Amino acid sequence: MTPADDPKRAEGWESLAEESAGALAPSPELEEALREAEAAVEARHAEREARAKEPSPAELEVAALREENARLEDRLIRLSADFDNHRKRALREKQETLSYGHENVVKDLLPVVDNLERAIEHASASSGADFEGMLQGVELVRRELLAVLVKHGVGAIEAEGEAFDPNVHEALAQVEDPKVPAGRVARVLQRGYRLRDRLLRPARVLVSKGSDESR
Repeated sequence: MTPADDPKRAEGWESLAEESAGALAPSPELEEALREAEAAVEARHAEREARAKEPSPAELEVAALREENARLEDRLIRLSADFDNHRKRALREKQETLSYGHENVVKDLLPVVDNLERAIEHASASSGADFEGMLQGVELVRRELLAVLVKHGVGAIEAEGEAFDPNVHEALAQVEDPKVPAGRVARVLQRGYRLRDRLLRPARVLVSKGSDESR
């Protein structure tokens, strides 16, 4: 006979089933705890994945070195470009100096050339009759030319009557000259010039050796 056939036993069985069902049903506290545990597991899993994705100290150092290397390469390229531009500019300025550095001197010489041409024209027109006027014109041109040279720092070297100085004088010969003491310049054959403190050419001179009477 089954419990269903016996009313008492059936009633007891149903009561036991209800109690068992009530004991297996989760309580709200248990459900909350299960949710928290599941959330904790997921959080730990997410943390592990995040840590796995984070670069290691060695990787961070390599990345920093690559960044620094890229920065230095960019700086090197910029410096190379600046140096190349500076070199080209210096070369261009040097070329301009070689080509046009004497422009101011030439401009100042042009009026001298004009006066020299006028003197020649005047001498040609007078057929040599006005020799004194031509000579005065040439002398005027010479003074103007010397003034231009002085303006640009060129000066004549004093020589006649001065003590012979091999640094600025070039002796072509020695001559007897009772009027000039021995060792001094008796005559200047070609003037010497300086450009400020730089010697352009020495003065070519004859040096006195005194006279037979003084020796």
